[in-house]
Amino acid sequence: MATGSKVRWNQLGTTGRVAVVLAGVLQFGLLGAAWADLARRAPSEVNGPRWVWALAALVNFAGPITYFARGRKR
Repeated sequence: MATGSKVRWNQLGTTGRVAVVLAGVLQFGLLGAAWADLARRAPSEVNGPRWVWALAALVNFAGPITYFARGRKR
């Protein structure tokens, strides 16, 4: 397969489809966990404004992971 070519869903094998679905579940799970954690924490327990972290969590995997690594005060 050439680099940059699109692969359609029906062209994916079972392993590829499972990988895509698992990645989606993981992505939305991380997003939900980050938002739930933000909703439960007091503003004093978060580094920076909570609304910024809520928006940052929308950035694929990097947003929620960065929030859990850097956004919460220990």
